[in-house]
Amino acid sequence: MTDPGTVDIRWARVDDAEALATLLCAMAAHYRQTLLDHSRAAATARQWLSDESPAYPHFALAFVGGEVAGLASVAIAHPGIDLERLMFLKDLFVHDGARDKGVGRALVGFLAGYCLGKGIGRIDLTTEDWNEGALRFYDRLGAERHGQKVFLRLPGDALKRIART
Repeated sequence: MTDPGTVDIRWARVDDAEALATLLCAMAAHYRQTLLDHSRAAATARQWLSDESPAYPHFALAFVGGEVAGLASVAIAHPGIDLERLMFLKDLFVHDGARDKGVGRALVGFLAGYCLGKGIGRIDLTTEDWNEGALRFYDRLGAERHGQKVFLRLPGDALKRIART
C-alpha cells in the first residue's frame, strides 16, 4: 500500500489522460481562466499523450496516496550556442489540496534527475511577476533570475498574420 504522504512521480502515459485532464481543469480555474470542459480536456490530453515522443516526454504527473496531485509540462530544446540541450518548464501546477506537501519540490527534483541522466544542462522557466509564492519557491530551489532576456509571445492572431506573408 502507498504511504498517503509519499509523492510518486512518473511520465504521463495515454492511460493517464483523465488524471491529466483533472489537473488541466483545476489549473484553468486556479489561474481564473475560462473553465475547461473535462470531457474535452480528457480527449485533448489523450491525443497529446498518444502523440508524445518517447524520447522527450512532456508531462510529469505527481500522485499522493494514489490521487493525482500535480503536473509539470516540459519541452526539450536542442543545443543553442552552448551546445547543451535545455528543458523548458512550461507549467508547474499543484492541486490546491496538495500544496505545501512537497509535491512541487518532488516534481522539480524528478525533472532535475531526468536532466542529469540525459545530459540536459539546465531547466529554464518563467512565472508571472505577481506570483510571489512561485517566486519564493523557485528562489528556495536556487533558481537564478535572468534579466537579460525579455519573454515574448506570438499569439494566434499574430501567427495567422505571419503565416499569410
